[in-house]
Amino acid sequence: MNSSLRAFAARVTGQAITTFARFITAPRAVWQGIEPVRHQRVYFANHSSNGDFVLLWTALPVPLRRQTRPVAALDYWLTSPLRAFIGREVFNAVLIDRRPEARTEDPVTLMAAALDEGSSLILFPEGQRNSSDSTLLPFKSGLYHLAKSRPGIDLVPVWIANLNRVMPKGEIIPVPLICTLTFGAPLHLAEGETKDAFLTRATQALLALKPGQL
Repeated sequence: MNSSLRAFAARVTGQAITTFARFITAPRAVWQGIEPVRHQRVYFANHSSNGDFVLLWTALPVPLRRQTRPVAALDYWLTSPLRAFIGREVFNAVLIDRRPEARTEDPVTLMAAALDEGSSLILFPEGQRNSSDSTLLPFKSGLYHLAKSRPGIDLVPVWIANLNRVMPKGEIIPVPLICTLTFGAPLHLAEGETKDAFLTRATQALLALKPGQL
């Protein structure tokens, strides 16, 4: 398939995925403390479903969506030609190898390079899907290192509610439910702030957006 046909197929596939996501979840974006404007950002969210980044990407207005790339697991998205096409061509994902022993490139360097190219990012700092009883898994250090390397970028917490009920783990048929995505005020690394202090603050900022929190 030549490049123009691949680009066309990617656009059609992307439209089909977003249409399906909207039909199943009727996503409602709540911009709380921040506006949906074309400003470079890192959106960091809770991760309870394999559809999280698709829903967050879908909930963004089209101009923001066009400049936003999800950070996704290379070892998942390159396991088949179809997944590779969706990950690379449709979503233009920044693919990160979660296997330290197999990595050839540093994850933070890859994310920083995408930011330097003008992209915004969708990031899940828990590092993996949360199927535990905990509200959030401990954050990995990537968000801190990214904030440290690119301190001017807005880090925007996003709480995704209900998607884990739409597609419970182990199920293949989604259950239609309204999902809400709450976008909070941006964070930045404070001067002299330690990794642990920053990750605690980022965790608290995300938890504060969970429905039912004061």
